[in-house]
Amino acid sequence: MKKICLIISLFLCFQLNAQEDSIGWPRVLETKTGRELTLYQPQLDALTGNQIEGRMAISAKDDDGELVFGAVWLKAKLATDYDAGIAAFEDISVEQTKFPEEIPEEKIDQLKEFLVREMTAWEPKISIADLKASMADMEVSGGGVADLNNEAPVIYYRESDAVLVMIDGEPQFKETSKNKLSYVVNSPFFIAKEHNGSFYYLRGGNFWYQSKDINTGWENVERVPKAIKKFADDNAPKQEETDEEQPKEAPAIIVSTVPAELVIVEGKPDYQQISETNLLYVKNTENDVILDIDEQEHYLLLAGRFYSSKSLEDGTWEFVEPDNLPGDFAKIPDEESISSIKSSVPGTVESKEAMLEQSIPQTAEVDRNKTIEVKFDGEPVFKEVTGTKVAYAENSEKTVLRIEGKYYCVDEGIWFVSDTAKGTYRVSDKRPDEVDDLPADCPVHNVKYVYVYDTTPDVVYVGYTPGYYHSYVYGGVVVYGTGWYYRPWYGYYYYPRPVTYGFGVHWNPYTGWGFSLGISFGWIGWGFHPYYRPYWGPRGFYPGYRHGYYHGYHRGYAAGYRAGYRAGQRNSVYHNRGGVRTMNNQNYRSQIKNRPSTLDRARPSTRPSTRPNNVLSDRNGNVFQRDNNGNWNNANRNRSGGNRYAKPSTNQRQQLNRSFNNRQSMNRGATRGGARRGGRRR
Repeated sequence: MKKICLIISLFLCFQLNAQEDSIGWPRVLETKTGRELTLYQPQLDALTGNQIEGRMAISAKDDDGELVFGAVWLKAKLATDYDAGIAAFEDISVEQTKFPEEIPEEKIDQLKEFLVREMTAWEPKISIADLKASMADMEVSGGGVADLNNEAPVIYYRESDAVLVMIDGEPQFKETSKNKLSYVVNSPFFIAKEHNGSFYYLRGGNFWYQSKDINTGWENVERVPKAIKKFADDNAPKQEETDEEQPKEAPAIIVSTVPAELVIVEGKPDYQQISETNLLYVKNTENDVILDIDEQEHYLLLAGRFYSSKSLEDGTWEFVEPDNLPGDFAKIPDEESISSIKSSVPGTVESKEAMLEQSIPQTAEVDRNKTIEVKFDGEPVFKEVTGTKVAYAENSEKTVLRIEGKYYCVDEGIWFVSDTAKGTYRVSDKRPDEVDDLPADCPVHNVKYVYVYDTTPDVVYVGYTPGYYHSYVYGGVVVYGTGWYYRPWYGYYYYPRPVTYGFGVHWNPYTGWGFSLGISFGWIGWGFHPYYRPYWGPRGFYPGYRHGYYHGYHRGYAAGYRAGYRAGQRNSVYHNRGGVRTMNNQNYRSQIKNRPSTLDRARPSTRPSTRPNNVLSDRNGNVFQRDNNGNWNNANRNRSGGNRYAKPSTNQRQQLNRSFNNRQSMNRGATRGGARRGGRRR
């Protein structure tokens, strides 16, 4: 028998240094004598709340210089920080190990004892991209919602420049006695009228419009009443610098008071063949429009959902269940610019990547003494949610719930509680179970996805998954919004509710859900609304994915990717909040500092390995290595004696290939500059 027992002594003489700041895979642990243990990228099997389970392949050399492979099953707490793009495994526990049978049982016990001692002190950090790659063969079920409203919104089609001006229901005006004018409060666009005037005025970028009817008849004008122009200038929000090309002529105005979207094609549709399929795409638009040649059916992607119509012009669109999409959608080659739609096609690597994010929480620790003030527009007005024990406040800027005589508030991803509706709320150390009953047609449905994980005398550990900002799994893909229309509050103040349509919401692999209005941000007047909450959820969105006005798909699409790439990982709602710490915050580690001291022993240190990250373990702990030809073989196949692992079965090979390919795809996408996949439409 080879001197496998020296593997144990290899483990027992780690040179222990300060913990590294970041980690890539595989990693090498080095002993004082220069011997090495290689740790391969974990494969995660389950994520429940912030508790994660998985396995890791490891290898070491025996006395004869031959590699020996084994597997370790782990459990850990997951801490994440999307602002920094990193995650960490904390409180690691070693549940089980598996090595070749020729290793004596007593040596295995020593090995497990060592791993328990050393790996529980090791808290590796991992990029969010690598975390998703590690979850590549994990079944994704979190975030699924069955009672979404997928009915098509009103869809306008134009073959010349136009802008969709959204108003949240019938126009609601607020008067300003000082300026002697009134403006529309329930729209992100600036629309105003003088008290004694006959015209409404709309500002969009460098253009002004006027009309006697707020819903129609808008015409571009050069002269605007001084009071309206001054009020607009004084209250306009600060605009980002952008390299967008601005329109030279004033686009047409379309006003909608109901959920709607706008499709603009520059002239007649320019259909282009998608290679290896019987599909065409429309090149001269920023929208995702595909024509199935066989069925002569158009498909339009909105908020992660596909709608179909025989004609682009007549506006008759019907929702298509993801499973009913043409099979060629999944066959679109990566080099095609339209391949981005595969994030919304079930069964593709791209849709898998998007769904994985639905399971990963953003976590933080919150000081127990943190409080917030809750105010109402007048006396509190609560509305009962049918079939539940929950009532929600209609007239507060914050999400306030009344449950069994207690009042709860979810603010910026944290649960707060109070004995009275108005006043001071303190951090809650529990999440009421009743919120699990909230249906999708309820405007506070999203609080279901905010959690309390653990508590100490000093802090509460909290987190939320993407459902909090209205991102859901439906039919094997990720969609934005519930599709339901929620009536806002109109009083002295206007409190809008989240919407699904009207703002060109699209998925960007760098920043998640982003919006595009097909226009410059100079068109939008967010600064006019006191207590204004963004239409697109509690966290807001970046100007990602599409961010251009002119020159069709390739211009806006590429600009949107650049914006997403510059932004890097998206901000969390915990970003820069007082009394709230994410793992990237220098004050975050109190959880670790409060653990039993390791005396003079520092945390284990590792360094990157020069070995390829091509070793995986199956769910039974069998370790396989992928060769240069893409074949998976028993990693211990060259060892003599003992019961060697069997060759992988067909199902195992499929699973290993899927895991490996997903991992490679995710890592390529996370590191590649510019567009993630494929060329742009030219």
